[in-house]
Amino acid sequence: MVITNFLRATWLWERVRVHGGAYGGFCQFDRQSGFFGYVSYRDPNLLDTLTVYDNAGRFLRELAIDRDEVVKSIVGAVGNLDAYQLPDAKGFTSLARYLLGETDEERQRQRDEVFNTTLDDFERFGALLDEVAKVGQVVVLGGPEAIARANAERGGFLHVTKVL
Repeated sequence: MVITNFLRATWLWERVRVHGGAYGGFCQFDRQSGFFGYVSYRDPNLLDTLTVYDNAGRFLRELAIDRDEVVKSIVGAVGNLDAYQLPDAKGFTSLARYLLGETDEERQRQRDEVFNTTLDDFERFGALLDEVAKVGQVVVLGGPEAIARANAERGGFLHVTKVL
């Protein structure tokens, strides 16, 4: 949670949003399923964005930040973990936790892990993202022209399935 929060606010924001011109770019990790994914939307630079995603692991492994930057990401992760909720959202969250079998002890363990995050964890997560770059699946929802251009440049690496 800490590292994906940091990645969204730095590398992906700067490279996909600011330099790449997409309306947004982020990553997410679902701890229940183990799914990790990158997402951009209204993105005019498909291949450049995919390259940014592929280089995220190297970015984290080579990162040189101080403890204050890690602490800022920890605070952001805690804000997401224990966000303020209105009564209806509290009820939905309670139901979801019940259905998933998520206990208060597990939630406390997550908080403890968040608070104990170190720069070494960033490096280890970067190594995992290097593996995602090698074996992860690429799924693109976009205009036929952009996908055709990407396939022309990268030797037809996207299999096209028309959904509409």
